[in-house]
Amino acid sequence: MQKHLDDLFAGVGESQELFELKEELSTNIKEKISDYKAKGMEEEEAYKEAIISMGDLSGLVNDMRKIGQDKAKSSVYTTMTSKISTAGIIAGVLLILFGLLTSAMMYFMNVPGVSVTGPAIFIVADGALLTYSVLTKETVKRYAMNKIRAALYALAVGLILFALYTAAAAETATGEMFIAIGAFMFLFLAGIGLYLFLIFTGGHRWKQLN
Repeated sequence: MQKHLDDLFAGVGESQELFELKEELSTNIKEKISDYKAKGMEEEEAYKEAIISMGDLSGLVNDMRKIGQDKAKSSVYTTMTSKISTAGIIAGVLLILFGLLTSAMMYFMNVPGVSVTGPAIFIVADGALLTYSVLTKETVKRYAMNKIRAALYALAVGLILFALYTAAAAETATGEMFIAIGAFMFLFLAGIGLYLFLIFTGGHRWKQLN
């Protein structure tokens, strides 16, 4: 499937827009293959039917070729999305540090344990924000990840961090470790499960550098 898309867009200048289009087309083809297989078709037949059902993509090829040739337009797109991602990364790091430093301050003030863990909620939300921003930032060697997939990665990280936060809050509030483990377990397993699914179903984002 990837070879078919690479052949289809052969000669088209590489760009973030082309990378995202290939990902979208790949997802659509996979869904159509699954539909055809559910109707009783063999893998090869389902693949051929899925390709045929996509219709004539020459218009998209021409559009991507124009974008690849239009360096100014591609540069504006990349610069804008890069600035948004960079802002998210900076905000995420600063707010995580704010949560850590506030919790540390509360700890040394000898306030109740629940008050110490409270500010750590910033780490949960901003850990997810940082994950999303890093994955959606285009670099010299890698294209930015699809926004929906990046959001799912952010959700997975958020669930794992929230599980840790919930465990810490439950333990400081009750002093019982089994309660902390119970509060931690389901959120942690859900986050790990989603994270592993994304890893095993993801493709590479490496650029073809000359």
